[in-house]
Amino acid sequence: MKLVQSFLEESAAHTPDKIALVCDNQRLTYAEIDTMANRLAQALVANGVGRGDRVLLFLPNSVELVVSIFATLKANAVFVPVNASTKVDKLRFMAQDCRAAALITGARQGKTAVSLQKSVASLHSVVVVGEAPEGCLSYAEIQGRVGAERPCVQSIDQDLACLIYTSGSTGEPKGVMSAHNNVVFAASSIISYLQNRPDDIVLNVLPLSFDYGLYQLFMVFKFGGTLVLERSFTYPAQILKRIAAEKVTGFPLVPTIAAILLQLDLSHYDLSSLRYLTNTAAALSPTHITALQAKFPQATLFSMYGLTETKRTLYLPPEQLAIRPGSVGLPIPGTEAWVEDEAGKRLGPGEIGELVIRGSHVMRGYWERPEASAARFRPGAVPGERLCYSGDLFRVDSEGYFYFIGRKDDIIKSRGEKVAPKEIENVLVSLGGVVETAVIGIPDPILGEAIKAFVVKSNPNLSEQEVLRHCREHLEDFMVPQHIEFREALPKSSNGKIAKKELH
Repeated sequence: MKLVQSFLEESAAHTPDKIALVCDNQRLTYAEIDTMANRLAQALVANGVGRGDRVLLFLPNSVELVVSIFATLKANAVFVPVNASTKVDKLRFMAQDCRAAALITGARQGKTAVSLQKSVASLHSVVVVGEAPEGCLSYAEIQGRVGAERPCVQSIDQDLACLIYTSGSTGEPKGVMSAHNNVVFAASSIISYLQNRPDDIVLNVLPLSFDYGLYQLFMVFKFGGTLVLERSFTYPAQILKRIAAEKVTGFPLVPTIAAILLQLDLSHYDLSSLRYLTNTAAALSPTHITALQAKFPQATLFSMYGLTETKRTLYLPPEQLAIRPGSVGLPIPGTEAWVEDEAGKRLGPGEIGELVIRGSHVMRGYWERPEASAARFRPGAVPGERLCYSGDLFRVDSEGYFYFIGRKDDIIKSRGEKVAPKEIENVLVSLGGVVETAVIGIPDPILGEAIKAFVVKSNPNLSEQEVLRHCREHLEDFMVPQHIEFREALPKSSNGKIAKKELH
């Protein structure tokens, strides 16, 4: 039986003096982080946090957030990471929805914390990093005076480790329930195909409230490497300097970060230490894959696909990139996936249907959302097991490699045809001077939906006529956009994904 906190505890036992975390100007060993997490865990337990209680972590990427994650687990509780940019109404919704027992946050959010304590009946303890308002616990005082003994272990691997809230297509946040065994399996599977080793140094700019960012922490602590944790990718030059200075070997990307990197002159930075790049959150276009390989010739690129409900689902073995650059690969080790039609029939090569996923990485469902859980997580062939129905359309080739077509609810119905925005987006970014693009459907009285493309360009002389000419050369007639709109930038979610709901 493995619990998620064992990632830290075992590394602290095996390599106590190794640098585990580099963040801001701090360099902390495994032993130091383990001790700090024990102290905070003891304080949580002493203040009434019990087994299975939910603890909201409302902090930016920081040493304190890392410590809080493991402290919550050591207290036999469930951590709920909240993006630091979350507004108070949404934070209150999440606190009430999961009936949070405790909140760990920063001094800037002190007033918010006090108001939450008054409005959320379950919330009895607040820990503040920085100056703590009256009635709140001081993180610094806890680290200065609480004993560092490890609390008694009560959890087993079937217990929940975390709730990760995801908005999904409805917009109402739902807490994806991840048990310890889900997390341990997913982290182990990903480590196996990335071939991580203790000398890997991984740089993470993604928020730990985003599962892709969170698993960088989990995986590094599991294989005993070093995590370089950054707040964001706001200042790319600083990140590139940090890669050179820390001799980073692994760099997880999302497509929006890739698009920025491809516009930069990287010749001023020594990036020779990079051993691998990963991408998920959304599929990279074949054009961007080729360009990234040219920019980072010494690094192996892993193109991947996942969703919070399964963590990771597919990965493309790097040797296949040149053969099938449009694919996001095969099921991750120890799992199974296939494509079904709406009647539940498994489809053959080339047929388009919904991706269905089977394995120990399929999460427990949505927190107290039985109807939403029943729709997403359905019974499998083995009595008692749950399959995850992804909501995404895929096709599989004759050798079993999967190709992302689009989200079921993103498909545009124009002129009676079903159009996948991703196919148009891939064509658009293959045009020189196009940096980033997003394609949506807008209501049209004749077409049903008209196709509209939003384009960010690096070439100021690129015209709408040139874009349309390129589309006509590479797309079927019914897929050519009716509208082109140039933008300085596209709206992004806190996780770096293009926020299509904000486009119209």
